[in-house]
Amino acid sequence: MPRSRAEASGVLVIGLGRFGAALALTLERLGTRVLAMDTDADLVQAHAAQLTHVVQADATQAEALAEVGASDFKVAVVGVGSSIESSVLITANLVDLGGPVIWAKAISTAHGKILRRIGAHHVVFPEADAGSRVAHLVNGRLMDFIEFDDDFAIVKMRPPRSIHGLSLTEADIRRTYGVTVVGVKSPGKEFRYASPDTVVEAHDVVIVAGETTKIDRFTHQAK
Repeated sequence: MPRSRAEASGVLVIGLGRFGAALALTLERLGTRVLAMDTDADLVQAHAAQLTHVVQADATQAEALAEVGASDFKVAVVGVGSSIESSVLITANLVDLGGPVIWAKAISTAHGKILRRIGAHHVVFPEADAGSRVAHLVNGRLMDFIEFDDDFAIVKMRPPRSIHGLSLTEADIRRTYGVTVVGVKSPGKEFRYASPDTVVEAHDVVIVAGETTKIDRFTHQAK
């Protein structure tokens, strides 16, 4: 008998392209129970030595998902991107199961809209997200950049010259730029969460959070 949703565990990864394979391998390294599946026998064979559980099966067929116990998984990731039709069929089959939380990869805005419309809980755009992140890094102002769905970002950066030697109260960053300094890492010292009395020096690395457009305006000062 299938387990209840509360008892379900593990991640089902469908599609062993670059995105799906990287996801499955990372999850397994993190200690998560993973079952990976793909229709391509060569891909299945190539990852058989690296993944504990990998099968050749066609997830566009509801019977194949039933056979691997897809409804028993807490999360299912649809990593198929080369065929929008297959991606949509697989997602629809998972929705019909009513079990796992569905993460689906989209290759376009229209594709993502369809996936959401048929019931995917989360839609990701790996290529677009990677492009946006790399653009911010290539721009030379940031050391790392993470953007969330609601136009909110967290970045790692060197502090702008205008706030060197000032406490966060004196710099008044939140009122001036609408962003928040979350923490500060000084060379040779442990990371510390920021407080109003925290003084930022030129050699520090700061973690800053806020709306993406406001982050961009703030990081422009570091140029």
